[in-house]
Amino acid sequence: MEIEIATIGGYEEVGRQMTAVRAGDDVVVFDMGLNLSKVLIHDNVETERMHSLDLIDMGAIPDDRIMSELEGDVKAIVPTHGHLDHIGAISKLAHRYDAPIVATPYTIELVKQQIQGEEKFGVQNDLVKMEAGETMSIGERNELEFVNVTHSIIDAINPVLHTPEGAIVYGLDKRMDHTPVIGDPIDMERFREIGREDNGVLCYIEDCTNAGKKGRTPSESVARRHLKDVMYSIEDYDGGIVATTFSSHIARVKSLVEFADDIGRQPVLLGRSMEKYSGTAERLDFVDFPEDLGMYGHRKSVDRTFKRVMNEGKENFLPIVTGHQGEPRAMLTRMGRGETPYELDDGDKVLFSARVIPEPMNEGQRYQSERLLGMQGARIYDDIHVSGHLNREGHYEMLQALQPQNVIPAHQDMSGFSDYVNLAENQGYKMGRDLHVTRNGNLITLVE
Repeated sequence: MEIEIATIGGYEEVGRQMTAVRAGDDVVVFDMGLNLSKVLIHDNVETERMHSLDLIDMGAIPDDRIMSELEGDVKAIVPTHGHLDHIGAISKLAHRYDAPIVATPYTIELVKQQIQGEEKFGVQNDLVKMEAGETMSIGERNELEFVNVTHSIIDAINPVLHTPEGAIVYGLDKRMDHTPVIGDPIDMERFREIGREDNGVLCYIEDCTNAGKKGRTPSESVARRHLKDVMYSIEDYDGGIVATTFSSHIARVKSLVEFADDIGRQPVLLGRSMEKYSGTAERLDFVDFPEDLGMYGHRKSVDRTFKRVMNEGKENFLPIVTGHQGEPRAMLTRMGRGETPYELDDGDKVLFSARVIPEPMNEGQRYQSERLLGMQGARIYDDIHVSGHLNREGHYEMLQALQPQNVIPAHQDMSGFSDYVNLAENQGYKMGRDLHVTRNGNLITLVE
């Protein structure tokens, strides 16, 4: 059986992930993501109103025109999790393919909301829910399996396409968390089993974001303890405390909500994406928030809440807001510019339970946001966080578990691949033979 891999997006940047695997006549597409930095660099760009070709030319979504070179039919579109760099282009590209979108329940719900918000593109693909540990047939000879992984968003999986030539493991995105705050630990036993099966792993496509960082990525339970220590240490402060984190990081939001209650403050979630991700997780029973937890997304309701906080006393509340990357229209950025009814006073605390995504646009925006907050007297508590990506030893463990015949690094630019290449070469892989460093828009033939 012929096996080809089209590296469509995410092989020259962190963002707009998209990969297609052809096994015989069957094609499976993994991820259709957005490169948000290419959007933010333009003022007042509304992606939901733009044509997909304009977004491709902008570099905001994958250029999927190479799909015409694959001789087969797309049988499934499989997003691995609900981050925008993995699902943000589904509402703009999926209508080109007569195939269902197959994902875990939380991811499917986020995809559904994305499609409903951009009806212009006319995406009407069937939405199919599949749990981690389940399988489905792809054509007559191939099978799709979801393996549970842990990441900075709930309900994440690594999909595996089982073919007669061996398994294709699509390894974006994960960390090895054996003590997660929400959900099950990463299923390393299943990865080891796949590596030992008859034909083994033909190819492993891996997110190499943190391959240059020594050691292993700490568990989310470590971040929870760090956050608890910080919040308990400022329990007696009688002014304002504000926290920000990734809106999609439900485990972190859960910890913030619980610790706010512990220190006698009423938590409130503010910002459209905060309301979207946490509200969806609660409706699907992934998390059990207090019944009186307020979630407000629209600007008027947010400003009304800020007024209530100021009237009843900042010392009684913990606003949990969007804006950890310094996004221009996010709540925390507006607070820094003095555009909300919430007034920061000298000594007020701002907790960043997130790291800056390593991309120049984010780094610049975050720097500006922190400076604006500091100019109002805010004290910054930074880096209360653990990454959602594997560090070097995690990558080593995955290679040991899977023993893949071929490896393709992804989720980085060319300079970012070097650390993973060094690691793989130390394990016996060789560039141009079984270690394939590639670019967007290329085809790799594994079996002719």
